[in-house]
Amino acid sequence: MAVQQNKKSPSKRGMHRAHDFLTNPPLAVESTTGEVHLRHHVSPSGIYRGKQVVKAKGE
Repeated sequence: MAVQQNKKSPSKRGMHRAHDFLTNPPLAVESTTGEVHLRHHVSPSGIYRGKQVVKAKGE
């Protein structure tokens, strides 16, 4: 059975649990198409801040 070599301090224990209370990622709605995407990311249709920046996969 594994036994810890050193005791984990309360500070390190808190750091270990730091991501237990993450919230949902912030979503944005593209103003021109109405698509929902992650903020500061290109929408699935290749539009970013109202401008076509990447060709969509279907094009």
